Amino acid sequence: MRFLLIIVRQVLFDFLAFKNDIQFWRNRKSMEGLSFNTLLWRCVSQFVITLYLMDQKTSYLVLIPSGIGTVIEVWKLKKALKLEIKGWRFSVRKRTEAEKETDAYDSTFMKYLSLYVLTPLVIGGAIYSILYTEHKSWYSFFIQSAANGVYAFGFLFMLPQLFINYKLKSVAHLPWRAFMYKAFNTFIDDLFAFLLTSIPTAHRVAAFRDDIVFILYLYQRWYVLSSE
Repeated sequence: MRFLLIIVRQVLFDFLAFKNDIQFWRNRKSMEGLSFNTLLWRCVSQFVITLYLMDQKTSYLVLIPSGIGTVIEVWKLKKALKLEIKGWRFSVRKRTEAEKETDAYDSTFMKYLSLYVLTPLVIGGAIYSILYTEHKSWYSFFIQSAANGVYAFGFLFMLPQLFINYKLKSVAHLPWRAFMYKAFNTFIDDLFAFLLTSIPTAHRVAAFRDDIVFILYLYQRWYVLSSE
């Protein structure tokens, strides 16, 4: 009965998080204060994780929300790029000065993060995997290596948003309602990580990673509000 209650809460918070995320981005006209690199990474990583969960034949309770999340992230990326599609024609709207300032902070942080941290870690992880881990096929190796990179180092791509918040001294641009539902869902994911044996180990460990980043977001929110 307790397990069924956890499942119901998981589905409910998934739905509420998706609903509020869509509402926030539907009404969003500007990318001011929002990290494009973080958004791009979330889109790519969500797609990789969905492929990995499919390859591992994971429970549909985890796979279906991951697939829905992938579709939403692609839609958000289209909004962030200001991409307009009319028939066979594509156009990109001009970015504002405020957006360009945000992009500058974003690019500066990502430059050093990618060069000195992410690239060596991902290459080293892939070499270790091919030497010491068995794989069903080359496809499985590439998907698992990419997924391990996402799970192990994915939280680093959430850091540019923390840097932008710090530079702008504001957190008003973030979708806090969707964040709260995602936070509740993360705590439930922590329980799922131990209750569902069909969930890959890497996915279990990653559930705790998001808790740390969200706590940092909450600290920034508290700091900004207390300074006003």
